[in-house]
Amino acid sequence: MTLNDAVSKRIVQLLKEKNMTQYRLEQESGVIHGALNRILAGQNKTVTLTTIYKLARGFNMTVFEFMDDDLFRSEYLEID
Repeated sequence: MTLNDAVSKRIVQLLKEKNMTQYRLEQESGVIHGALNRILAGQNKTVTLTTIYKLARGFNMTVFEFMDDDLFRSEYLEID
């Protein structure tokens, strides 16, 4: 799994946990609709730290809380 895949899966997981819509996340985070769609569809090849920061803020959490998931354990990720 790539880092981008992990970010996508984490977003979906948090949307369910927090009972949020994608639209609400876009409004809260400032990440535009097209960019979030590309991340969720696996079409984005480089999710930046700035985007992750914005997403975390949209979920009302820190970047550390966003990344604190087994999805991001290095043994599971393909890092190029």
